[in-house]
Amino acid sequence: MIVVNQQEFDYVIVGGGSAGCCVAGRLSEDLNTSVCLLEAGGPDDSVFVKAPLGFAATASLNINSWGYETVPQAGFNGRKGFQPRGKVMGGSSSVNAMVYTRGNPLDYDNWSALGNEGWSYQEVLPYFKKSEHNECFGENAYRGVNGPVNVCYLRSPSPLNQAFIQACNEQGIPFNPDYNGAQQFGVSPAQVTQKNGERWNAARAYLDPHRHQGNLHVISQAHASQIMFEGKRAIGVKYIVNGVTHEVRARKEVVVSGGAFGSPQLLMLSGVGPADHLKDLGIPLVHELPGVGQNLQDHITTVLIYKTSKINEAMGFSLKGALNLVKSILEWRSKRTGWITSNVSETQGFVSTEGNTAYPNIQLALCTGIVDDHARKMHLGHGYTLHVTLMRPKSRGTVTLASRNPMDKPLIDPAFFKHPDDIETLVTATQLGLRVMASPGLNAYRGEMLYEVDHNQPGQIRDFLKDHSDTEYHPVGTCKMGPVQDPLAVVDAELRVHGLSSLRVIDASVMPQLVTGNTNAPTFMIAEKAVALMRG
Repeated sequence: MIVVNQQEFDYVIVGGGSAGCCVAGRLSEDLNTSVCLLEAGGPDDSVFVKAPLGFAATASLNINSWGYETVPQAGFNGRKGFQPRGKVMGGSSSVNAMVYTRGNPLDYDNWSALGNEGWSYQEVLPYFKKSEHNECFGENAYRGVNGPVNVCYLRSPSPLNQAFIQACNEQGIPFNPDYNGAQQFGVSPAQVTQKNGERWNAARAYLDPHRHQGNLHVISQAHASQIMFEGKRAIGVKYIVNGVTHEVRARKEVVVSGGAFGSPQLLMLSGVGPADHLKDLGIPLVHELPGVGQNLQDHITTVLIYKTSKINEAMGFSLKGALNLVKSILEWRSKRTGWITSNVSETQGFVSTEGNTAYPNIQLALCTGIVDDHARKMHLGHGYTLHVTLMRPKSRGTVTLASRNPMDKPLIDPAFFKHPDDIETLVTATQLGLRVMASPGLNAYRGEMLYEVDHNQPGQIRDFLKDHSDTEYHPVGTCKMGPVQDPLAVVDAELRVHGLSSLRVIDASVMPQLVTGNTNAPTFMIAEKAVALMRG
């Protein structure tokens, strides 16, 4: 193996996603600290990144994406699930729907109860506030205004959202001013990571203010292949650019921020993980950690899709729709308003199938367009979609290596619906979603259901879920945070890898349990807290 371009920095960070950008940006605030950030994707300067609606095209076409899919899922009648993850500067914050939800306070209290000291809600709340510049409410007990992550409301929401909120109210779901505040239960307009009608991703938030500094070195198109060790101490990273292997060394620490799929993959490629699995692939064992790649959790969602004649208020494919799109592009270019500023998932509701309003277990997300099979299946006409998402699935999956070749994609098995309670809870949730969509508040938009299902027929709904459910793009847990006595724990409460030195994992993979909501905001929080821990 030919190795060129050997360099040395204080910190080497693998992965330029939400966590990696935050860690790199915060550490580089100290001009006496040198930081190297490796990102496998390219720059985030594409209009598909900056224009909020651009993500609808990138997801279906695998632009700026790793293009992952699951192994065949028994719970999906053998279908493979779609698993898009960002392969671009900013990571998945450059390709997601920009919804800013923190989760429920009880999520973090549960983390703490599992033996993770310092991770209760009251202890992590300051880091949520530190990361955020909130335009929706200003500064209060729950919200911050001095952080780099801009959070606001959509500039040009569809009137369809108010009709949906009314329909929710008619089904006993109240309006909630702030699902990231004192109470999560209820329905609200989406809070989004945008600024002035553009996507505000992790790179713009955390890297751009420091790019001019000489102490932050960002390398794109750099595919990490191996963590280097001296004994049990991490000393650097090997990475590949255009088929050539390079090395970068870390004087202080190596930080792995590759996400729920990339982080366990890199650890295992480096000899850290389940001993038998590594032996089978001929990878020399550096340190046995059975939990690497285990404990995979992901939000599973189903879609209730409806046609409508209100083509000016719902996205779709038609001659007039095409003309509206052209007008919208021109409007966005001149004013940064209109359809192009939409995140599609424009309204969020948090509800409970168990009557527990303090701890909702279902998220309802109204999409102002037809979203069938992740927008990969197109339909003529216009419509709207309700995502009904299970927040705390009991199923647990795995991420394993397909081979010892770092360029091969990992084997992803979320084990969707493996636990029988998951599908039964989602059946009940789907019945609630169907009732909401049938409520009078939506009468003005009413059209035929694309895949009709009877809310009075649980068996029919169960079959529907197996055919029409998939990820809500929130994989976590594969490098679980927990005490050393936890057999599946990979990192401790300071995110240091158990049994090794100078190595941390900082990203959504460390979550011991899924949060009740989208995972981008919690990932920013994790990274902010991790930097504070690193600084001591």
